[in-house]
This record gives sequence, structure tokens and C-alpha cells, in this order.
Amino acid sequence: MKQWIRSIFKWKTDHPVSFYLTDFFFRKLLRQNADVRWPVHFTSTIRAGIHLKAGKGTFPGDSPNNYIDATNGVEVGAYTNFGPNVSIISSNHDFYNNAVLTAAPPVKIGAYCWLGAQSVVLPGVCLGDFTIVGAGAVVTKSFEEGYCVIAGNPATVLKYLDKEKCLAAETGPLK
Repeated sequence: MKQWIRSIFKWKTDHPVSFYLTDFFFRKLLRQNADVRWPVHFTSTIRAGIHLKAGKGTFPGDSPNNYIDATNGVEVGAYTNFGPNVSIISSNHDFYNNAVLTAAPPVKIGAYCWLGAQSVVLPGVCLGDFTIVGAGAVVTKSFEEGYCVIAGNPATVLKYLDKEKCLAAETGPLK
């Protein structure tokens, strides 16, 4: 039965069938997060999903309670993972008029990144490949060089990763 359901909806086996059925109910019938092309957890919210680009093997919003505001654009690289309650905010409003959104550069998150639970990424931030964001971190500035572990409020580099080991992982079973 599960194989038949998967074949009808052309689902991959990344998540259990119950996840896809719940996703179908909320996205297709109730039109919640309807402009996103991949499965989204029913408790997650993605604003302006048409401005959200995700690489291979990346499903922004598939963890519980993710909030992604892609109004000014969000780009996420391949095989990046999101923990629960992650927020990515690409826009802000005017100080004097909440109805007016301010322009900001898009948020860019590299490939093979990992955003820990309850982390927040603010407008204009660029994270390089293999960046690990610790749980509860508030990322206010860019870490474009990547290959690092960042955490704190505001986020700072705690450790640099060995590029050789990261590149070996990149050519591993995910490719």
C-alpha cells in the first residue's frame, strides 16, 4: 500500500508516508505553504516561497516549527539540514511604518550546512559551505569562508573544521 501511495504522488522515501499525507492535506487542500515545491512540516511557515531556492537534498521547513521569510530571497545549498524552530528572516520593516518592508540582500546558506535547533539567521547573512550553526545562535553577520562552527548571540566562530575531512564527506554516499 505504501509503495502504491508513493508511486501515485511520486514521493521519495526521505520521510515516512504519514509525513507526506499530512503535507498533502495542509499544502494542497488547506493551501498552507502552497507555493513551496517540496514537503513542509505542517507546523512550519514559509513566507514568499517563490523566492526560496533550495539545493539537492535540502528541504527547508521539513522540521517542526521552522519559520522562513523569503521576501527578499533565500538561497540554501545542497544537503543542508534544519533543526526544529529554525528561523530565517530575509526582510524587515520600516521603523516608522510597519507596512513598509525595507530592502535587504538575500540570505545565502552554503552546501552541507547544519542549522541547530532554535537558531536565527537575519537579513543579508551569507554562510559558507560546511557551516554548523549551534542551537539557539543568532547569526547577525556573514561567515562566507565556511568550514566553521558558530554559536552564541551574536554568533561567533567557536571552531574551524578540517577542510580535508569536509571534502572527503562531500564525495561520500550523498553524491
